[in-house]
Amino acid sequence: MDSKKESRKRIAVIPGDGIGQEVIPQAVKVIQASGAAVELTDFDWGADRYLRDQTTVPADGFAMLGRDFDAILVGAFGDPRVKTNIHAKEILLGMRFKMDLYANVRPVRLLDAALCPLKGIEPRDMDFVVLRENTEGVYTDAGGVFKQGTPDEIAIQEDINTRKGVERIIRYAFQYCERETKVDGSPRKKVLMCDKSNAMTHAGGLWQRVFKEVSGEHPRITAQHMYVDALCMQMVRDPRQFDVIVTNNMFGDIITDLAAGLQGGLGMAASGNIHPGRTSMFEPVHGSAPPIAGKNMANPFGAILTAAMMLAHLGMEAEAVKIEAAVLEAVRQKKTTQDIGGALGTREAGEWVAERVSK
Repeated sequence: MDSKKESRKRIAVIPGDGIGQEVIPQAVKVIQASGAAVELTDFDWGADRYLRDQTTVPADGFAMLGRDFDAILVGAFGDPRVKTNIHAKEILLGMRFKMDLYANVRPVRLLDAALCPLKGIEPRDMDFVVLRENTEGVYTDAGGVFKQGTPDEIAIQEDINTRKGVERIIRYAFQYCERETKVDGSPRKKVLMCDKSNAMTHAGGLWQRVFKEVSGEHPRITAQHMYVDALCMQMVRDPRQFDVIVTNNMFGDIITDLAAGLQGGLGMAASGNIHPGRTSMFEPVHGSAPPIAGKNMANPFGAILTAAMMLAHLGMEAEAVKIEAAVLEAVRQKKTTQDIGGALGTREAGEWVAERVSK
């Protein structure tokens, strides 16, 4: 048996729909250019497969991913040809829920001052991370509709928060703060919990109690709290004050789109869906963007930076650093797509980064 091949990390690649089918091939190209010891396997899960044979996730699909792969690289899901988006729900949310990928990790880093819409913000000023609880909240789809289509219609959407779910994401946040450093090598020092406990008293009360208990076990780390509306205001007013933010599923979804806007748009944002010790999934924050799909316009850097994040997670720090440096150089030289000031297409921007990485 080839020991070198045996030591390679196995990565499942699922481009999905829309621009996912354009940006993920560029991320794969960059991974290969980095020389990372990986073995890549493509899967055709997405709208095309669903429309062809009604398959969303093959039988034993999630168990297979967890058993046979070290990580999963995903593009985006959503296609107007599938009106219910059932395939997106069963694949993406199914992966998060059924594989119990409870920690959604979204780094917020500014590569170049020119990308930020805020005045006077430099790259050193924006280096924080949002940790989003990934398996509970309103995304469980608990609730229902009564008397639909009548003037008396009632719609109820339930926000599910368990002690287990809340505690493990808060513990993950403090452990992340203790373990990870900023890009400049300085330690992380603060964990801020974001909620809306003044209105959502039951769910917020649970988050408040658990946060107080867990923070007491980590005296070196400063524990902070903000309501989600205040956090959004402060994020725009002065992002320099943030370090590690932990919050629930819905608030995490919303504030990370705002944060992406501060770092150059959704096309620049990376994320990981983590369960420590298990196969985890990595995906750019952006969606499938049907209006620009197939036009060679999508920014591939979110997918490429997601690939770097995945490699770092797998212990390939040198390759990850090399990729991040190449993306930074592309931004500085404006070898980018139009959304961040360049003139290249998706393929051309990806090829530029891959060539830089290979040197």
